[in-house]
Amino acid sequence: MTDTSAIISAMQAEQDETSAAEHGINTEEWSRLITRLNRKPNLVELGIYSVMWSEHCSYKSSRRHLSKFPTKNKHVIQGPGENAGVIDIGDGQAAIFKMESHNHPSYIEPYQGAATGVGGILRDVFTMGARPIALVNALRFGDPSHPKTRSLVAGVVAGIGGYGNCVGVPTVAGETEFHEGYNGNILVNAMAVGLADQDKIFYARGATPGNPIFYVGSKTGRDGIHGATMASAEFSEGDEDNRPTVQVGDPFTEKLLIEACLELMATDAIQAIQDMGAAGLTSSSVEMADSGGENGEGIGVEMDLDKVPQRETGMSAYEIMLSESQERMLMVLYPDKIDLAKKVFEKYDLDAEVIGMTTDTGRMVLKQFGETVCDIPVAPLAEDAPNYDRPWVEPKKRAPLDMETIPEPEDYGEVLLKLMSCPDMASKRWIWEQYDRHVMGDTVDSSQSQGNAAIVRIHGTNKALAITSDCTPRYVAADPYEGGKQVVAEAYRNLSAVGAKPIAITDNLNFGNPEKRETMGYIVKAIEGMAAACRALDFPVVSGNVSLYNETDGIAIPPTPVVGGVGLIGDLDKVATLKGAQPGDALILIGETKGHLGASLYAREILELDGEDAGPPPPVDLETEQQNSDSVRHLIEQGLVNAVHDVSDGGIGCAIAEMALASGLGIAIDDNIAKDTEALFGERSGAFLVAVAPEVMATHHMTGDRGTQIGSIDDSAQVLGLPLASLREAHEGWLPSYMSKVD
Repeated sequence: MTDTSAIISAMQAEQDETSAAEHGINTEEWSRLITRLNRKPNLVELGIYSVMWSEHCSYKSSRRHLSKFPTKNKHVIQGPGENAGVIDIGDGQAAIFKMESHNHPSYIEPYQGAATGVGGILRDVFTMGARPIALVNALRFGDPSHPKTRSLVAGVVAGIGGYGNCVGVPTVAGETEFHEGYNGNILVNAMAVGLADQDKIFYARGATPGNPIFYVGSKTGRDGIHGATMASAEFSEGDEDNRPTVQVGDPFTEKLLIEACLELMATDAIQAIQDMGAAGLTSSSVEMADSGGENGEGIGVEMDLDKVPQRETGMSAYEIMLSESQERMLMVLYPDKIDLAKKVFEKYDLDAEVIGMTTDTGRMVLKQFGETVCDIPVAPLAEDAPNYDRPWVEPKKRAPLDMETIPEPEDYGEVLLKLMSCPDMASKRWIWEQYDRHVMGDTVDSSQSQGNAAIVRIHGTNKALAITSDCTPRYVAADPYEGGKQVVAEAYRNLSAVGAKPIAITDNLNFGNPEKRETMGYIVKAIEGMAAACRALDFPVVSGNVSLYNETDGIAIPPTPVVGGVGLIGDLDKVATLKGAQPGDALILIGETKGHLGASLYAREILELDGEDAGPPPPVDLETEQQNSDSVRHLIEQGLVNAVHDVSDGGIGCAIAEMALASGLGIAIDDNIAKDTEALFGERSGAFLVAVAPEVMATHHMTGDRGTQIGSIDDSAQVLGLPLASLREAHEGWLPSYMSKVD
């Protein structure tokens, strides 16, 4: 039998600075808190402040720098500030998308951490009225030789596949890299894309006083408590003991929740809606209250926690408010629609209860067992959260590589073989074959199989969305400003390579401890570089996530600002992939023939240079980037090319190898490229390979200022003297061989 008096006594107990520190609230924040309240908080109130003022929820170290991002262009309907970004894709339709991290949970409990990352990002999208049509994941693991890496890969991949496949949304794009810098702190960044009619988009804002607060979905349990706080703290070895803070997901319930929410959204029952993500019932209710009112000036909420559907007995108000149990949503309904809403959710066998009312007080009032256990103003929880101007230092510039000391390789074919089979470049087929890429029937091409961007048809039309995920951490580590520019530019380039007009991005900024000046310097300069590229390319940020304190025992991950890009293909008859090259085609390089070995895959894998010794990354000329991308899109639109591939990791050499493997044909490379290390394996920005039929070469001006013929497609089934069969075996064999080993 529950001792309600003991629970109430514990909840109402006044807290002190020691307790605040245990909740991650420092001395300055404690002083701010008690000044706003004009008293000390009780346990429930302290717990609510701790999650809402956490780095994960408030972005207190990055907020002032995130404001540097451009967030609008003529296609943007909704930028940052809502559950996800919204862009206009014509014909009265909108694409809704966002990316978020689930890094710490995935390290502690790989399967559930990754699975609930997928579930959470899906809710961000369908809570706005969109039917999810695509999933993307960007994964970073530690050194393959590290004893935990193999089990982390297996668990994360199984979690992503298990959740996405069961919920029935295709996983169409992503990336997977390995580096010792992620040994103690892997990264799992999940992105979802959905479709909605522009006149049927739902927002967290807009609630007015006097309306019922409606809880729907799964029951609340004790899983995930302090998840937001954990995501805002560093790791130490042995943190596997944090498993209780990892949520448990149920994709079948999520599928029911998607259908029930979309069915109710087809009525006029909902005034505002918010998913219960990080910080659960706390963040969802605070965010709706803070953005409510006629003019967004904020409203109040009053909730009876006894009415919250609960999975476990004896739960306290503290546990209910901080639980991050999955598959839950919070709505504000119109009063006369309660019965309608309950019928919809009963049909799908989901819990649905009115748990409170919106008010005009501007306060959050919580009751349990008939007693008030929380009574605090809403505004300080959101708008008044700390906003730090963290001190930072400019990252040191790296000295250029001394090319005089770098020998030419004896066998360029052997170099290509080694690069194409290294962990970062090796085929990830073992991973993506575990994902259902074709459920829903609209996946035209996935980036896993064709290398540039995924193409997903807009159902019932001949247009499509192109979707990509990109980041090159070694560039950002070498020069965060240039690396930040490159992250955005590569997403722009990948979308252009399939013929899509790039529209907007979502981002996931993964860094170490912002309280360290050096780390904060990387954060600032990477954001500034990204922002510069967004402005130059008219490629704004419409949503995103910041994940900081990615450190273990004081060692930070490589700086990893991931970008998810979305573009529009107006006519699916006018697309290109890297598969379509034909014998006799000319191979044209659009972009510079001279490459750059600094911070390249060649420097790391062949020269064995890492860190400062690897030199600076290739510079990014944003004007050239845009012009070359425009040229490629024009060629695709005119039907003048058979295959296209962007040049990125491993330079022209690896891009040619991927094109050859995709077509099953050989490629003869001109000697001025094939015997020049910088040209062949150097990396560069703004470059593409296009395969062009001889008759097109004869009738169109394909070379000159932007284009250079560097080879031709043939039926030799060789590249650089390497048989394609050997190249394919090395490229596709590494990961299955690695995952089949027994530790």
